[in-house]
Amino acid sequence: MREEVRQNKPNTLVVNEIFHSIQGESSHTGRSCVFVRLTYCNLRCGYCDTEYAFHEGTEMSIDRIVESVRRYSCKLVEITGGEPLFQENVHLLMQQLCGENFEVLLETGGSLDIGSVDPRVKRIVDFKCPTSKMAKKNLWENTSHLKAGDEAKFVIGTREDYDWSKEMIERYQIDRRCPVLMSVVFGELEPVTLAEWILADNLNVRFQLQMHKYIWNPETRGV
Repeated sequence: MREEVRQNKPNTLVVNEIFHSIQGESSHTGRSCVFVRLTYCNLRCGYCDTEYAFHEGTEMSIDRIVESVRRYSCKLVEITGGEPLFQENVHLLMQQLCGENFEVLLETGGSLDIGSVDPRVKRIVDFKCPTSKMAKKNLWENTSHLKAGDEAKFVIGTREDYDWSKEMIERYQIDRRCPVLMSVVFGELEPVTLAEWILADNLNVRFQLQMHKYIWNPETRGV
């Protein structure tokens, strides 16, 4: 059963926070980036590090959001959450940002349809592994929409997660559609362990760490 999206007032979104930081994940790691974190999420992952975004937020017009982004004079913008696709008007925000020549990234949990996302947006789809307890929510039809500029992500907490991810990557030929990222559940699996599994299998993925959690305290918001 497909998840429903939330309908907002016209031209508004509920925003948890907007901040300027170092991009800590994806192939854009290390770049200066403006993050627009939207409120609400349809998932409840066991290792979630942004539970404060489930309900905390302020209603803002899309014009006001874009104006806030402009103030940082940074062309890379990531729309994240929560689950950003849970609010229908996120599509209007992404279209407006792309129209102003921002480089737009979308971080989505993979349970909601990405097919209608503006093709100028680079989609990072975080497919949920068994450790998250949300694997049943993955919308695998999303793999058919993935293109070379997108990325698929798997967050690994156990060997079961790793083996399951390998199976899904092969079943849906994900690594032939776009780059695949693998990272660890922070504090649960040692990075060296995942790195050794990847090397032993010569797996066609990009290993990553959550850089921002090493630069700042892992509990710090707005980074």
